[in-house]
Amino acid sequence: MSQSAPAASQPTFTVRDAVIDLLRRFGMTSIFGNPGSTELPLFRNFPEDFRYVLGLQESVVVGMADGFAQASRNASFVNLHSAAGVGHAMGNIFTAHKNRTPMVITAGQQARAILPYDPFLFSAQATELPKPYVKWSCEPARAEDVPLAIARAYYIAMQEPRGPVLVSIPADDWDRPAEPVPQRVVSACTRPDPAVLDGIGRALDGSTRPAFVVGAAVDRGEAWDDVVRLAERHNARVFTAPMSGRSGFPEDHRLFAGFLPAMREKIVGLLAPHDLILVIGAPAFTYHVEGFGPHVPPGAALCQLIEDPAIAAWSPVGTAAVGNIRLAVQDLLQRDPPPARPTPALRAAPRRAEPPAAGGRMSVAFALQTLAELRAPDSIVVEEAPSSRPVMHNYLPILRSETFYTMCSGGLGYGLPAAVGVAMVKRNSKVIGLIGDGSAMYSIQGLWSAAQMKLPITFIILKNRRYAALQEFAGVFGFGPDEKLEGTDLPDIDFVSLARGQGCDGVRVDKAEDLRGVLAEALRSPTPVLVEIEVA
Repeated sequence: MSQSAPAASQPTFTVRDAVIDLLRRFGMTSIFGNPGSTELPLFRNFPEDFRYVLGLQESVVVGMADGFAQASRNASFVNLHSAAGVGHAMGNIFTAHKNRTPMVITAGQQARAILPYDPFLFSAQATELPKPYVKWSCEPARAEDVPLAIARAYYIAMQEPRGPVLVSIPADDWDRPAEPVPQRVVSACTRPDPAVLDGIGRALDGSTRPAFVVGAAVDRGEAWDDVVRLAERHNARVFTAPMSGRSGFPEDHRLFAGFLPAMREKIVGLLAPHDLILVIGAPAFTYHVEGFGPHVPPGAALCQLIEDPAIAAWSPVGTAAVGNIRLAVQDLLQRDPPPARPTPALRAAPRRAEPPAAGGRMSVAFALQTLAELRAPDSIVVEEAPSSRPVMHNYLPILRSETFYTMCSGGLGYGLPAAVGVAMVKRNSKVIGLIGDGSAMYSIQGLWSAAQMKLPITFIILKNRRYAALQEFAGVFGFGPDEKLEGTDLPDIDFVSLARGQGCDGVRVDKAEDLRGVLAEALRSPTPVLVEIEVA
């Protein structure tokens, strides 16, 4: 009598298998990273339907992932190295937090068996390191809990207000047995309280001179068209909120009134003609310097629609409805039409920028005016040129939803890699990275990633050879007009050489008469091109 052969053992379903399955279901098949030793086990048997997006520095990695998440409207997946990698990335993690960008960050940790011995390149307090700029962080108590932790992280990242989260994963967890994560549906937004919203609606209907102040959450929350309809219904003048990272209203619309500065007294002055201010998708208000006096004009009421309860809590005055912006605006649109109001005065058009005299450098206004005349209306501007932003507001209008991105944080190093992330998603649109020379040097390595992926980005470097924003801001702190401010000059940076050294075409423009032809050719290019523009 013969014995039967022993049954073949079934392959073990591992933490790695469970996480890959989960990420596939979440639509997170692009992994942004700069690999370190403790992350390597994740990439064994790397699936063919995934792609690894390599950045040459962790801050660049997070910047690319931020642009990608905003453009795709889904959380991005970022893989960093323990304490050092997370530390490098913190500047853009802070920006992702301020941008309300959904992002699941995993940080490699040393193996559990050696954690008691303070091993090389481990993170002593992995969950504390990124705080307070992540919504949630954890290091699972057991290896088999890692997939569930990542699922929880994703749902938290996607719930409004969205933002980054972090999961620290020991290197030896990936091969441990685990169970698949069950399929779930988790709501990501809430409708504002109807009673509070009705009060805001009655105040808006009863006002005679309303003004809207729109912020990044309008475009982030897909409420652009509804806000336009609400403004037209009420004949309300529409301002853009201070330091807004997205555009929330077409800047060529008859009701567009301009941009509020981050200064209390100036905000009150610009809003003075209005008896009701409705702030939609923005703080009320973001300030950059100390101010005094009221936060709104005397006699004016302030109402706010905001998805972030923390922002609603610190707003100094007014009534706030907390919940999804688009749902809130749609509810207001369901009300009976208000009494007719006169059309407010049109915003004055800026004076046309002229080319410089022979031998002079062109102005930023002339450069941006030329770009505005050449670019397609649906091209996407990703901007990080702080000293040029007031000029951009006048000479490079944003006309359509999802065509403008900048950082809500004020931290530098976001714009150049974010342009790469946006272009990865919006491959049928021309992406324009509009970057100052000081800003560009925080994340210049992003050019390499753009060149490797052959993305259709035109990088425009506005080269004024200084940290102009700091020099212009110095007067607030008592510096005289001729007083030297140390550490703010930036001579002798050759951006064309830096671009070509990373595989990206580059061209320099120092004559106004050459600008139009160079920009037109760069905007036609199907691969990345850097245009370095010498400006006054």
